[in-house]
Amino acid sequence: MRDFLKYVLASFVSLLLFGALGVGALTLGLVSLVALGSRTSEPEIKSDSVLVVDLSTPITDAPPSFSFSRLVDEGALGQAPRSLSLREAIGAIDAASTDERITGLYITDSRAGERPGLTLSRELRQALERFKAEDKPIFAYGSGWDERAFYLASVADTLILNPNGLLEFNGLSVETPFFAGALEKFGVGVSAIRAGDYKSAVEPFVRSSRSPEEEAQTQALLGDLWQEMLTVASESRDLSQSALEEITNRDALLLPEAALEADLVDQVAYADEVLPQLQELTGEDEDDPSFRQISLPLYADRVLQEKWGGDEAGSFSSPHIAVVYAEGGIVSGSGGTGQIGGDRLSALLRKLRLDENVKAVVLRINSAGGSAAASDIIAREVALTAEEKPVVASMGAIAASGGYLIATHADTIYASPTTLTGSIGVFGLFPNFQELANDNGVTWDVVKTSPLADIGTVTRPPSPQEVAIAQRFVNGVYDDFLARVSESRPISRSEVEAVAEGRVWSGRSAAEVGLVDELGGLEAAIAEAAERADLDPSALREYPGRVRLEDELREIFSSRSLDLTQHLASRLPKALRPIQAEVELLQSLDDPAGVYMRLPRHYEIR
Repeated sequence: MRDFLKYVLASFVSLLLFGALGVGALTLGLVSLVALGSRTSEPEIKSDSVLVVDLSTPITDAPPSFSFSRLVDEGALGQAPRSLSLREAIGAIDAASTDERITGLYITDSRAGERPGLTLSRELRQALERFKAEDKPIFAYGSGWDERAFYLASVADTLILNPNGLLEFNGLSVETPFFAGALEKFGVGVSAIRAGDYKSAVEPFVRSSRSPEEEAQTQALLGDLWQEMLTVASESRDLSQSALEEITNRDALLLPEAALEADLVDQVAYADEVLPQLQELTGEDEDDPSFRQISLPLYADRVLQEKWGGDEAGSFSSPHIAVVYAEGGIVSGSGGTGQIGGDRLSALLRKLRLDENVKAVVLRINSAGGSAAASDIIAREVALTAEEKPVVASMGAIAASGGYLIATHADTIYASPTTLTGSIGVFGLFPNFQELANDNGVTWDVVKTSPLADIGTVTRPPSPQEVAIAQRFVNGVYDDFLARVSESRPISRSEVEAVAEGRVWSGRSAAEVGLVDELGGLEAAIAEAAERADLDPSALREYPGRVRLEDELREIFSSRSLDLTQHLASRLPKALRPIQAEVELLQSLDDPAGVYMRLPRHYEIR
């Protein structure tokens, strides 16, 4: 009965999504599969070529699997760019910076859609800056830039906006849906317990607006992220931050001529007017219809094959660094697609700990947390591994709550200035359907041996005694969380308590209060692990590696894979995605004790 709410909501959403797309999506995916099999091998890299970086190219932390959802996209849209891992993208750009065949770089934006998050964009931007430092020009052209796209594109020597385009520079915001009023209207009661005044994951279910603590931490977080964007834009465009703030507050949305006058772009031009500038780099005649180019994914396929000998993971029978990707919500058991299974990840870490050829481990974390028990299982295995060999944690876009706990025992913790981290707190949710059921003629009658035999039932609200028991348990888990951080980090228990309470920090602020050791990305973490292990940084293996097509299809058709469901969910109107996110949160609540270390899913910053 405890899982009734999440299964009902999950079933409803799944039926809605499958009804909307149904068999058509499956057909399109299989058609794309056939087409994909006929693709030719990677093209030759010709002299005097321009590397094209398309901001619509999906870039992920871990090596992307051959996903069914991507096949559906390709069937529906024709030429969806293949996914790249962050290491592949950075490695390709770095290789191009010293490749005599590459004369310049062109940033474009061929398709509307999601863009890389700010943390991932920062690591990509650093690679672009290294390319630029080799005296190779960078051009950027688009019909519209929002803040995240502009953050990347502003690295260009020449930034060009289409005459009918728009530049959005209006700051950052977070909108959060609150369901307490609707749940009350439908007769659903929710009792929430938490340890930490800033632990706001429960608020959407018990409040109609943010608490003062949640508002304060979100405002501080957005301020840190916005400061990062202002700093980068001011340096790239040679403008003061005060001038940029004035543009933000006065104009917000700038038409091309206004963006040009404000020095946010260098040119306003159509694509055919940009073409001669690119042809000048390649030495082609202006009568040619295009310019000599190679896309980032194709270049990565070819140059990394050359650089890594066709096996980016290196030789597994020789000493190497293990890069482990922990991405998604933390759940009990093995977990599914897009989840971190406590048993599965701890088993992998145990295997790496006992493998004599693994000389160091880099744990790359992108997780808002989840099950307290599963997080604790992983954290223990990280601690045991760190006793045997160097462990370096690298935080991606988010490593909060349980995602922070599993990093605490690493020898060094790296975070981007824009990483969402901390959130040291614990919560529990106890829904009940008594009023809803009674209003529809449903009642329950219980027989029990002891007063607390039916604790946790959804048929009635919890009693004060039951709430007190649950609160005592949550407090105990929170106390253990504080102890783990103070034991593994170079800060005292009192200092941990002062920055805990469920509060979310940016990576930069987390470093200032002692929750993070160094500011840097995945490559910096790999470099430190290599130094500690006395190995070359290229001697590494990634876990998980690329998933083969046959394995992906086998999982889809023989198991309860979430991949197709996730793809269909992405087709929801954007305004409804926060609701879908909350449904996914409810689906993942599988802790055996009903206690969670998790950040709220509603941090969609735009």
